[in-house]
Amino acid sequence: MPANLPSVTSAAAVPVVVLASAALHAVWNGLTHGLRDKLAGFTLISLASAGCGAVLVCLAPLPAPAAWPYIAASAALQVAYQLLLLRAYQLGDFGQMYPTARGTSPVVVALVSTTFLGHSLPAGQALGIAVVSCGLAGLALADGIPGRAQLPALAAAVGTGVMIASYTLVDGTGVRASGSVFGYIAWLFLCQGLVLPLIALARRGPALFTALRPLCGRGLAGGVLSLLAYGMVVWAQSRGDLSTIAALRETSIVFGALIGSVVFRERLGHRRITASVTVLAGIAVLQLTGGP
Repeated sequence: MPANLPSVTSAAAVPVVVLASAALHAVWNGLTHGLRDKLAGFTLISLASAGCGAVLVCLAPLPAPAAWPYIAASAALQVAYQLLLLRAYQLGDFGQMYPTARGTSPVVVALVSTTFLGHSLPAGQALGIAVVSCGLAGLALADGIPGRAQLPALAAAVGTGVMIASYTLVDGTGVRASGSVFGYIAWLFLCQGLVLPLIALARRGPALFTALRPLCGRGLAGGVLSLLAYGMVVWAQSRGDLSTIAALRETSIVFGALIGSVVFRERLGHRRITASVTVLAGIAVLQLTGGP
C-alpha cells in the first residue's frame, strides 16, 4: 500500500466533510429561525456548546501553548458573530440575512489570506471563489436591493460575515499550531459557549430561565448540530486551503434555500435557482482546478 495513501484519502475527504458541515449549518439555522425568542434560542445553543466542550476537554489532548492565543481570539470573535447574527435575525428576513452573512465570508477570507498572510491563490481557484461569491451575492439580492429601512439589518448581516471570515482565518492558523485538532475544538467550544449565556442572564435576569424552558428541545438540538458542523470545518482547516474551504462552506446558503422552500414553504423563484446553480458551478471549478 502506498505510504502516502492516508494523506491522499484525508485530502479527498476534505470537500465532502465541508459540504456535510454546510448542510448541518443550514439545518441548525432553520431550527432556530422559527423561534420567537431568538436570544433564548442562541443561549441554548451556547449552553450546548459549553456542555459538549466540557466533556471533550476531559477526553482530548491539551492543545500546545502556541494555540491558546488563537483559541481566546476565536472565542471572542465567535461571541461577536453570535450577537451580530442574532441582531440580523431580529431585524431582517431569514431569506436575506442568512445569505448576506454567509456570502460575505469567502471574499474576505480570500482577500486577507492572499494580501496579508501571503498565501498563494492560483488563478483557477480564484475563478472558482469568484463564481461562488457571485452566486452567493445573487442569493442575497434575489428579493431586490435593500431599502434604507433595511440597512441596519444588512449592516448586522455583513458584520456577521466579517466575523465568520475572521474566526475562519484565526482557527485555520490556530488549529495547525495546536498539535491536537480535537483539543483545540474542545477548548474553543467551552470558552465561547460560556459567554453568551452570561450576557443573556445580565440582560434578562431570572426571567431568562422561564424563557428557556419551552425552547430546550429545539435549542439544544440546534446547539449540537452547530457544534458538529463547526468541528468538521476546523478538522478540514487542519488539512486544506483556507480560501477554498471558506468558499465551500458557504454552500450552506444553497441548503438553506432548499430548506426554506421545502420546510417553510418559501418561494424559491428563478433568481434563487439561478444563483444556486452558479454556486454549484463555482464549487465544480474549485474541484477541477485543485481545490481541497
